[in-house]
Amino acid sequence: MYPENTYINRNQLLNGYQLSKLYTFEVAARHKSFALAANELSISPSAVSHRINGLEDELGFKLFQRFHRRIELTSEGERVFWALKSSLDYLNQEVLEIKNQELSGTLTVYSRPSIAQCWLVPKLADFAHHYPAISLNIMTGNDNVNFLGGGIDLAIYYDDKTPEKLSYEHLMDESMVPVCSPEYAEKHQLYGNLINLRQCTLLHDRQAWSRDSDISEWQDWSRRTGVSLDTTQRSMGFDRSDLAILAAINHVGIAMGRKKLVARRLANQELIMPFPGMEVVCEQRYYISTLSERQWPKINVFIQWLKKMADKS
Repeated sequence: MYPENTYINRNQLLNGYQLSKLYTFEVAARHKSFALAANELSISPSAVSHRINGLEDELGFKLFQRFHRRIELTSEGERVFWALKSSLDYLNQEVLEIKNQELSGTLTVYSRPSIAQCWLVPKLADFAHHYPAISLNIMTGNDNVNFLGGGIDLAIYYDDKTPEKLSYEHLMDESMVPVCSPEYAEKHQLYGNLINLRQCTLLHDRQAWSRDSDISEWQDWSRRTGVSLDTTQRSMGFDRSDLAILAAINHVGIAMGRKKLVARRLANQELIMPFPGMEVVCEQRYYISTLSERQWPKINVFIQWLKKMADKS
């Protein structure tokens, strides 16, 4: 098979010389047939067998078990096949992204849970329609993510602070106003009667813009509107704004609603604003955060799409 003085170092790593043999192996392993591989490669079955035998000699282990009229991968062959298949899939994806100006592949987006639930996810059909080759992974949480180790491409936050050492862009402003179900407003005679607010259970997001913002949303609204709240008043806290809103829809109390997140609920009258003239602009805002070096086309088109959706909100 080799010239008499040829020395085969079976501990040597794979090199470019073996790529054609590895491709032959991949085709044969995929078809589980030397004859079918030969047909795909437009060579003879004996040439396929010759290449596989040479590769096995160079690797120092068997890739196939040969039986009468059939072959099967050895356990070592299975490992090589899946490693090779994964590498080819990754390479094909990279080539596809380059050909499509990188407007394809997977994009992983991290968001505060309430933003994802109430604002982002209901709009994703539009993105999927315009960019069908981009597969989105949506992850949620209340922590600030580590872009270097978490596989996150960009994040959507709500805060009055911007991250250090990261690139960020303004997405949209927000305002807040108390909201409740029509039934709750009727029961507590809230329409235009601010004094009756003291009889209500205040619902709020305990992690609105930090790990422990507690009842800060209500306190901020009270300070800026001049409405006095009873310090002993009943309250119920959640770690997500959308859970406070869900409680309000189910008549548990009155929630501090962020207008961008409750717009649909107000439109279908699941929620109402018993004090419509008491809306205040939030000091916090929504913004998009990324690593400055990741100016990838698929990230940029998603950011531009987010801004377009924000303009419509």
